[in-house]
Amino acid sequence: MATLIDPEVERQEILRHYRRLLRTAKPYLKPGDAKLIKKAFNTSLEAHKEMRRKSGEPYILHPLAVAQIVVEEIGLGTTSIVAALLHDVVEDTPWEIADVEREFGTKVARIVDGLTKISGVFEYGTSEQAENFRKMLLTLSEDVRVILIKLADRLHNMRTLDSMPRHKQLKISSETIYLYAPLAHRLGLYAIKTELEDLHLKYTDTEVYNELVNRVRQSRSARNRFIKEFVLPIDEELKAQGFSFEIKGRPKSIYSILKKMRKQNITFDEVYDLFAVRVILDVPQEQEKAACWQVYSIVTDFYQPNPDRLRDWVSTPKANGYESLHTTVMSRSGQWVEVQIRSRRMDDIAEKGYAAHWKYKDTGVPQPESTLEAWITKVREMLETNNSSALEFMDEFRQNLFVKEVYAFTPKGKLVILPDKATALDFAFDIHTHIGLQCLGAKVNQKLQPLSYQLRNGDQVEILTSQRQKPTEEWLQYVITSKARSKIKDWLRDDKRAKAEDGRFLVEKRMELLGIEFTPENLNQLLAHFNTFNTQEFFYRVAIGQIDGREIKVDLFNPSTEVPRLPSMFEPKAFDHEVQKVRGVNANMLVIGERTDKFDYTIAPCCNPIPGDDVFGFETDEGIVIHRTSCPKAVQMMSNYGNRIVRAKWTDQLELAFLAGIRIKGSDRVGLVNDVTRIISNSLKVNMRSITIDSDDGMFEGQIMVFVNDTAHLTKLIQRLSRVNGVLVVERFDT
Repeated sequence: MATLIDPEVERQEILRHYRRLLRTAKPYLKPGDAKLIKKAFNTSLEAHKEMRRKSGEPYILHPLAVAQIVVEEIGLGTTSIVAALLHDVVEDTPWEIADVEREFGTKVARIVDGLTKISGVFEYGTSEQAENFRKMLLTLSEDVRVILIKLADRLHNMRTLDSMPRHKQLKISSETIYLYAPLAHRLGLYAIKTELEDLHLKYTDTEVYNELVNRVRQSRSARNRFIKEFVLPIDEELKAQGFSFEIKGRPKSIYSILKKMRKQNITFDEVYDLFAVRVILDVPQEQEKAACWQVYSIVTDFYQPNPDRLRDWVSTPKANGYESLHTTVMSRSGQWVEVQIRSRRMDDIAEKGYAAHWKYKDTGVPQPESTLEAWITKVREMLETNNSSALEFMDEFRQNLFVKEVYAFTPKGKLVILPDKATALDFAFDIHTHIGLQCLGAKVNQKLQPLSYQLRNGDQVEILTSQRQKPTEEWLQYVITSKARSKIKDWLRDDKRAKAEDGRFLVEKRMELLGIEFTPENLNQLLAHFNTFNTQEFFYRVAIGQIDGREIKVDLFNPSTEVPRLPSMFEPKAFDHEVQKVRGVNANMLVIGERTDKFDYTIAPCCNPIPGDDVFGFETDEGIVIHRTSCPKAVQMMSNYGNRIVRAKWTDQLELAFLAGIRIKGSDRVGLVNDVTRIISNSLKVNMRSITIDSDDGMFEGQIMVFVNDTAHLTKLIQRLSRVNGVLVVERFDT
């Protein structure tokens, strides 16, 4: 039975959200702004009046919520609020960009255009999502607000994902972790990045997420008590020294706790820095650095610091503009605690990222060009010079998002910040394209190093060049920055074109000598004989000597002569395979509902799903491959090929056995292996494929590969094993 909707109740609800938006924005509004926001609200309300979201609520609540996030959590102004209210009108209603421009001006229209998804034809083998994302990034070169509003839009979609069907939840969550969380991180929006990561986990690995949420909740009161005791002496001393400040405890996000547990292979109880204590100082900008170090000195008077855990981002801010002083100290109860020391301005930039950055640019205090702006300039360059397919571009762009940085210096002491694992050749291209193209090698800290040398923090690099040096295909393996990659590709392409021209000249001369006309028909004869697929490739090979021009003989052009074809460089099948590899997926993609039982399917070896696991099917040329939703590869598949995802669920197939891995740790004792194997083979009738156990200093760690029917069977086995005397940790791992 459909629920009755009371229009008056809905109207009040919409007005309540609208008034809240105006209240939040009020401090930032200039005269006339409120009128413009009202106009945008009424336009959006009218345009979306017949529409509802999947949850059943009026659609207008979504643009209102996005505008609320834009002003409250990112700190943007009127133009962005108006664009956020209108961000879906062109895509979902009869409104055109021209209408938006006429009513609200060019700036708003440009932002809305950037936020409107692409429609129309996509190149073969590309992904719609990647294409849309690329379009949105193109507007980044004009207006970074496009990305900020897009992040607000994505955050609200993630917050309201409950009403979506399961396959949509997986696709949207995967896109989020693949692109939007790294982007929020890069733009310095710490709070939004954290929430996006946690929400991704909530929908892709719900069980693990809920368990961690409960564990964090259970430890909350003890944590608050601990923080109170910990900050008391610091608080008193700061007051005594006349500081104006605020101290707060910030719990670690669920996603980062899980990441740490998996990376370091530890349990929840072993994650020592479940929270950080943050000291925020109210000091003028010119005194910030000195004040932060003064507070560091006070903190370390009371607590012993860990010398390996000092991070000074006050002297050298991160690439996303983040500034703070981090230290990890030992509390009196024997627990490590991370203390973050920063000014109010730094805290604002850490929470609101790019938007706050601009707010402080207008303060009159001279600001160096931030590394964040330098990054945006780099993205611009990358977009302008990039001519690879959308998917290749996406991959390259992602590599630029979540990278650590390496700090190197020129001989004159200028700082050059490059992505981690950058090489001497990347450094050369960063300085200037010509220096990169003529780079012979480098002197790093006065020692000669090759082009492929990976830079380390603090390296001083002098690039050695030669007029005679030229790039080769091999160079592409030595670089990781997109600037260097695209410049090398451009040069190689131009070089190939120039050589092809030389080859053409040689072929023309040869044919003239033989008295043969240089016609398209005769040229096709040559292509067929030498098995090359286009004229440029043929001329190029003649120029570099791969094809000997003297082999072009009169006989080749005589139709009555049967000339043997030279063998192709590719077998036909291998060639198809190469094309497939370059261009991506099969053009005829099949989108399937819940009919996986009618298709051949295989179990993905990367994550070995077993019945009971949350799974999805991924369509390949060989059939459907079943993956776990928490599979490491899942995110990339769902982000780039959402239309090849198949909803899948298990039927009761208890007669089948599936391979699963169990990791077991504990204190060693005589007979322990015997107890473990007895439980596996006798009490639960499980077949074991292999068992390896290493013992060291009275502790043991083992891995057991077992065949089980489903997750319930595996869970029962894990519970039984954890009761064995001496066993401390039993967990499943991806085989």
